[in-house]
Amino acid sequence: MNSDIMTIKEVAAYLKLNEKTTYRLTSDGKIPAFKVGGSWRFRRSEIDRWIKEQEQGAQDIRNQK
Repeated sequence: MNSDIMTIKEVAAYLKLNEKTTYRLTSDGKIPAFKVGGSWRFRRSEIDRWIKEQEQGAQDIRNQK
């Protein structure tokens, strides 16, 4: 089943991060997420949008130098 909703484990694999790092970034509000019954969930489309924003921010910083 290919769902737009992902778990911490799935997002960690998608971003190639450790699960603990993913959890910390999520808890700090740095990755878009929502809770369902106490467990974090992520929309793949929101994660993809967030990645593009991160890329754009990095590009803006490089262009300022």
